[in-house]
Amino acid sequence: MLARIPLILFATITAWFIISFLILPNVNVLRETFIRDGEFSLRSIDKVMQSERSMKAIRNSIILAVTLAFTVNIVGVFIVLVTEYFDIKGANILRIGFMSTLVFGGMILNSGYLYVYGSKGVITNILLNIFPNLNPHWFNGYFAVVFVMTFACTSNYMLFFRNAVNGIDFGTIEAAQNMGANQWIILRKVVLPTLMPTIITLIIMNFQTGLGAMSAPLMVGGPNFQTISPLILTLANRPASRDIAALLSLLLGVSELFLLFILTRNEKKGNFLSISKTKTRIKKQKITNSTANAIVHIISYVLFLIYTLPVLLVILFSFQSGRNIESATITMDGFTVNNYLKILTDSKSYGPFVTSFIYSIISAAAVVIAMLVVVRIVMKYKNKLTEIMEYFFYIPWLLPALMIALGLILTYDRPKAWMFNIVLVGNQWIVPLAYFIVMIPSTLRYLKAAYYSFDQNLEDASKILGASGFTTMFKVILPALLPTALALFALNFNGKLSDYDLSAFLYHPTKPTLGIVIRSNADVSASVDARAINLVYSVILMLISTIVLYVVYGRGTQSAEARGGIKSKKRR
Repeated sequence: MLARIPLILFATITAWFIISFLILPNVNVLRETFIRDGEFSLRSIDKVMQSERSMKAIRNSIILAVTLAFTVNIVGVFIVLVTEYFDIKGANILRIGFMSTLVFGGMILNSGYLYVYGSKGVITNILLNIFPNLNPHWFNGYFAVVFVMTFACTSNYMLFFRNAVNGIDFGTIEAAQNMGANQWIILRKVVLPTLMPTIITLIIMNFQTGLGAMSAPLMVGGPNFQTISPLILTLANRPASRDIAALLSLLLGVSELFLLFILTRNEKKGNFLSISKTKTRIKKQKITNSTANAIVHIISYVLFLIYTLPVLLVILFSFQSGRNIESATITMDGFTVNNYLKILTDSKSYGPFVTSFIYSIISAAAVVIAMLVVVRIVMKYKNKLTEIMEYFFYIPWLLPALMIALGLILTYDRPKAWMFNIVLVGNQWIVPLAYFIVMIPSTLRYLKAAYYSFDQNLEDASKILGASGFTTMFKVILPALLPTALALFALNFNGKLSDYDLSAFLYHPTKPTLGIVIRSNADVSASVDARAINLVYSVILMLISTIVLYVVYGRGTQSAEARGGIKSKKRR
């Protein structure tokens, strides 16, 4: 009986968490949408249909989603092909530029693009000197949102599509060449069909990203192009309009489920595969047509400039004085480190950074530790109960973060007995709680995949030698899962450090997060000092992201694997 106490305690805590944070908040979103005075009502649908602002936001979100499905895919496929498939001069330099969105993304990317192209931006100042009648607010609306998000969302292509291209069997290309096919035919009939499953998946992800876009429409969309997510944020802060906010978030949730269904159907369809038993590593193809070769090179370097210009200018101007930042000029006399010193010495400047750091590190560490325990239980006790528990933990994967945030607001804006009468709304710890919730599905999925690669014979040997369950867990299993656990901790921490979407709904007014402050400092009416602080925030976040990527994908992971006792497979 004593041996069962930890299991009973685990089951009790897990059931409480699932009901309190994964089921009830989402049920309350449905209740807020369709229940009025204890009766079923469709009034919220009527209110949305009659609201010109709501219908325009829905229309804009659909237009943006459809547009990004094309623009991001075109740019994403192109930049991968010119760095991995075609023989382009300076491909290594181009690759670094195209991968910059991996460290320069989210709120800092939007802030950086505003600093370059906004009303007080560097490029805008140059254009105003050439064209005095140019509207300084030219960079806003539909075009600006599409421009920013097109380049921001190609990071998935540099990760997933790039891997798919490098996995192509060059033997199939050689066979086509031997049959007399030209480069265009090979690309269209051999290469792209092989990559089509990955392309379709990424197109669906682009559509999904556009539909739920938050920061880009908010920062560069202007008054004439607002989408669903910013509108939900506005309505959620008005108690009388929360039913409309709930319906709009529910609409996003249904869209997520529909796209997930399409994605699953796509995975089940037949794929184009090479049946060669020994694949040949792909060799870069030189573009034989001189005109086409020149055009591809020109487009590649223009895109490289678009990708790298905001990053370079943000870094350079972070070391410039306020006067130079205001006039958008770079001089040696204006070089200063005062902007960085202010971050270190002024509590108003470093406070949001410390707040986000604490929230991110607590939630990232907590979710990895919790999911390590859950994975252990799921893999050890394979039954219907643990299977159902696992499915419940995947709920946040099916719903937009905005719906989860709104559910927490609607559920915990007053004392609840099962929460020990603690009001979570207005409590600063609701933010890391929300981070924890949305990070559960991916963390659980990747840890479970890592557990499958663990050699079960090691656990059996440990038991035979008389080790207890806890000793086996901490001395045998945990070291083997440690590389994956550390990588997930790093990625989760990095992903939430500059979060805006959840923080905008839940942050405490006296404890603003980094994403909130960056958004505020990027406003047109913000002072020069605020803009300077944003530049420093951006550089620091880029540095942290670079270190994280090195830890996850570079030698850091290899070192962790060595400490965890995992050896790389070698051919015999």
